[in-house]
Amino acid sequence: MSPARTGRESTPAGSAPAVVRAVAVLDVLAAHDGPSMSLSDLARAIEVPKSSTATICSALEAGGLLTRTETGFSLGRRLVELGGAYLARVDRIEAFYAACEADDVLRGETVRLWALGGTDVICLGRYDGHPPVRLTVNIGDAIPCSVSAAGKVALAEFDDDEIRERYPARARLPRLTDRSIPTLDALLADIAATRARGYGLSEQEAFADVVELGRAVPSRGVHTAVLAVSVTQHAATYSPDLAPRLVGALDAVAGALGNPMGPRSRARSDETP
Repeated sequence: MSPARTGRESTPAGSAPAVVRAVAVLDVLAAHDGPSMSLSDLARAIEVPKSSTATICSALEAGGLLTRTETGFSLGRRLVELGGAYLARVDRIEAFYAACEADDVLRGETVRLWALGGTDVICLGRYDGHPPVRLTVNIGDAIPCSVSAAGKVALAEFDDDEIRERYPARARLPRLTDRSIPTLDALLADIAATRARGYGLSEQEAFADVVELGRAVPSRGVHTAVLAVSVTQHAATYSPDLAPRLVGALDAVAGALGNPMGPRSRARSDETP
């Protein structure tokens, strides 16, 4: 990976220094291994005074490009939304639809592609099978991770401390149905079960009468977006006996998206010893 740009580098003719520095902040955070960086660390990284860095970060936060955490700043959900708009125009989205259409199991199901953005997952693609399970989640819409199988499996890619940093202290989680997970501790317990099970499960937690199963998409690199795919079923007709078949089909789609130029790979939870 190329080193992150800093605020001290030469500014192209006609460009605004503040914009160049804002891009540098985003570059530094994207290259950072942790979930967030302090204001002081960001200022040192882009070689700009702390007061100026604070102004830049405040502007980025106002635009949703940064999120303020207890320890500093992290990349904001708006970046995922913008990335989703971009991805909708490139081959990865097309590959998602093609993989769903080619799969004998998923061809008759409702499948979605999601990207993690903070404590939500954002819908990047929606394949409606025949007949589809009609939901109110459209491309570009966000849903809380705590009620979503895709959200849970995306969060499961991080350790518990990193997950806690995403949520305000003592936060109550969104309640979309009477089955929604109410607290962070309960969510962490569910995510532990998700890791052990190997796939995410939401049983009428986001929508009444809907069961969702999710799988993470294998990463193309340390700093790429965390993606997941999910399939929905009517609760009245869903049985746990269906899970291996549905999850196996999701694995094929996730593997194709994670490494579209090579053989289909297994999701990351299967790669962990």
